[in-house]
Formats: sequence, structure tokens, C-alpha cells
Amino acid sequence: MKLKQIFLFSILIVFLFRGTRSYAQSEPLDDGVLKILAIGNSFSEDAIEQNLYDLAKAGKKKIIIGNLYIGGAPLSLHVANAKADKPAYRYRKINLEGKMSERNNERLSQALKDEEWDYISFQQASPLSGDYGSYAKDLPLLYDYVTKNVKYPSTKYILHQTWAYQNGSSHEGFLKYNRNQDTMYAAIVNTSKEVFNWGNFDVLVPSGTAIQNARSSFLGDHFTRDGYHLDLNYGRFVAACAWYEALFRENILNNTFLPLKVTYVEGQIARKAAHRAVASPFKVTVLKDFQLMK
Repeated sequence: MKLKQIFLFSILIVFLFRGTRSYAQSEPLDDGVLKILAIGNSFSEDAIEQNLYDLAKAGKKKIIIGNLYIGGAPLSLHVANAKADKPAYRYRKINLEGKMSERNNERLSQALKDEEWDYISFQQASPLSGDYGSYAKDLPLLYDYVTKNVKYPSTKYILHQTWAYQNGSSHEGFLKYNRNQDTMYAAIVNTSKEVFNWGNFDVLVPSGTAIQNARSSFLGDHFTRDGYHLDLNYGRFVAACAWYEALFRENILNNTFLPLKVTYVEGQIARKAAHRAVASPFKVTVLKDFQLMK
């Protein structure tokens, strides 16, 4: 076995055994408010900062949303910040009334103790989202740090599956996937499936599959605003719908919220794409009801 393989295997073993969290210290917090914190970047910004609160409100759910933001941050950077306790984050938080606040120069250690988080989300930077080795190297270290520093011992953990770039995207990270969306999506799906299976995660949020499902509709490959970040309206709505159903285990098709700049049909596509993604997170479901007439 090569040295690199031995190293990765040893890291995974540490992750698996350290991840057996003790629930004896505290029962799950039951205050009627779901509190989530994303350790992320602009892809978590796209997914949870715009529509998730409104979907929760429409579904008569109470939610607090936190996002530790560094643009383009990979897991390795979060690990470095954790080790140095570096004040490197823009910490955005949406409170119970739906108002967002932002604190600059936040430390990961501070945000972890800011609330009794029900869920904390991990994700990789988009160019590495289909790179299994990058997860194996850094995710166990970050996970270990987080589980040792959370305020609430029964916090649960989310793996956020991000999306493939739009065909024709100029992002340099697209080269890793031969500038082919199908290749990138397949790598993301295979990686997220493996990581979720060996990781100590409670929820997979399949934003990547939700976007890919939506691309099978007559809207086509137009869900980003620059080739990789989501369209500010219906693109972001797809991801938020996936988060809502994955978190609350409630059929998003029954949720009545619709963003002002999203049409009724776009909203239907977003909800159906997300609903099918949560049901089948590792494969595309073609939205046959939203195909162009031939």
C-alpha cells in the first residue's frame, strides 16, 4: 500500500472512531426552533441565506440560520483556521424574525458556541467537490475539531452536496472535470455518496442533484449567474427547497412560499427538482412534466 493511501486510511479510521458521539450528556434540545450553522463559502451563501427562512416560515417552522463565510474556502482552509483559532470569517446570522446580522473577524470557535446548534453543515469548495481525496484528508480533522468545540453535545451533522458548473463555465476548477458538467456531476455524486456513507452525518442535503434535476426541465442549463454561482432567483430557490425538505423531512411540494421574482412554473420546477433529489440524491430524475413539447 502506498504511503499516501496509508495516510488517508489512518485519517478515516480516526474520523470513524472519534465520530461515535456520546448522547448521554444531553437529550436533544426541544425548544421548537431549528438552528443550523454552515461552515462554508459562497455556495452555502447561495443555498441557505435567501429563501430557506421564508420556506420555513411558510411551513410554520421556526429557524435560525448561521453561515460562516469565506469566499471559495476549501475544507483545508477551515482546518487551518480552526488550528490557529483565526478570526477569519464573516459570520452571517438570520434570527427568528428573519433579520440578518453580520459580524466580521469571527472565529470558528466563537460561532460554534454562539447557539445550541441542532445541525452543523460541512461542504467542500466547488472545484474539489468531486475530489474524494480532498475530503478524506481534511474533513476528519475539521469534524473532530467541531465535535470537540460545540456548545451542545447532541448536535447533528450535515453533508452539503454542491452542484456542478454550467457547461461553458470559465472557472479554472472546471478543468479538473474536462470542462464537462456530466463528468463533474458524476464525480460530485460518487464522492458525496462515499463520504456520507463513512462519515458520521445525519443528513445529506443534495443541492447538486436538485440543480441537475432542474436542468432536465425546459429551463435547461441556465441555473447559474456566472457559470458556477446560482442564479439569484430560481437557482437559489432550488437549493433552498432541497435544504427545507432534507432538514424538516416535509414534502416541499406542499410549501406555498414563492419568491417575488420566481414565476409559478419556475417554482414548480424548483420544488419538484428538490423533492426528487431528496428521494434519490445520487442520480438525476428527469422532470418529464416540464419538458418542451416536440
